[in-house]
Amino acid sequence: MSELEDLRSFVEVVESGGFNRAAKRLGVSKSIVSRRIARMESELGTRLLSRTTRGISPTEAGLEFKLRSERILAEFDEAREAVAQQAGEVAGRLRLSVPLSFGVRHIAPVLAELAKHHPRLELDVSYSDRLVDLIAERFDVAVRIGRLRDSSLVARRIAPVRSVVIASPDYLGRKGRPSAPGDLMGHDCLIYTGGIASDWQFRSGKRTISVRPNGRLRSDSGEAIMQWAIAGLGIAEVPTFIASDAIESGALEPLLSDYPTLEYGVYAVRPPGSYVPGKVRILIDTLVERFAGLPRWDRCLMASHELQASAKG
Repeated sequence: MSELEDLRSFVEVVESGGFNRAAKRLGVSKSIVSRRIARMESELGTRLLSRTTRGISPTEAGLEFKLRSERILAEFDEAREAVAQQAGEVAGRLRLSVPLSFGVRHIAPVLAELAKHHPRLELDVSYSDRLVDLIAERFDVAVRIGRLRDSSLVARRIAPVRSVVIASPDYLGRKGRPSAPGDLMGHDCLIYTGGIASDWQFRSGKRTISVRPNGRLRSDSGEAIMQWAIAGLGIAEVPTFIASDAIESGALEPLLSDYPTLEYGVYAVRPPGSYVPGKVRILIDTLVERFAGLPRWDRCLMASHELQASAKG
């Protein structure tokens, strides 16, 4: 097992480009990683890494050794997983990338349950809105929100995502309530800059209405946008998975319910290939099961629609 850990350390050093980053990924000290590499170079009688002032890079022998090391590690992980599955367990290291807000609010509790039920499962989770390269960065799975681009990745839809236009009762009391998308142009809007589209899009029958709102407050954080809205600084469009608690508490009110926003999806994506590791399969199946039907975060919209329909009646 120590030799396998040496191989894993070497691959991490090459992939991350340094001992510090490799040690952080592996959860060990830099000195341990350094000793492992030195031991391998001594046993092989050749240098695997070239160390310069500009950083660390593999030698020609190191590149060849890395390719073979990756095959060995992959086969070992598959073998360990096959044995674990025979015993009804899930084992191995699962490297996962998830969006920041959705990941913390909704994925983290699922991962906590998986970790409790499968004590031999190791989790390495990156919470970031950055679009990672699954293959180059060696992630097993990524959870992504929006419309997926065409690629060789294998995707499975795990839940719908809807956004909602919201404002605080204080803001609405001071500025009034918009009755149609075009009315937003006369309001202070809070602009999310983390997405691709800068327009707010609504459905009206078969038509799509696009509005490009104006506002002095902008952020790439949906959580920050929501807090500004709660503070009465303007109208925002945020996903219901962020705003649902504030809507249910009355801190925010949904607007323009007659003009629903476009629906997107939450997807689990994995690298291509017919072989699906058990740790990947159980994660994706658990996410699909957890978020099946009407997601918890969309119940606030249903309640809001019922209240508004009752008021109109």
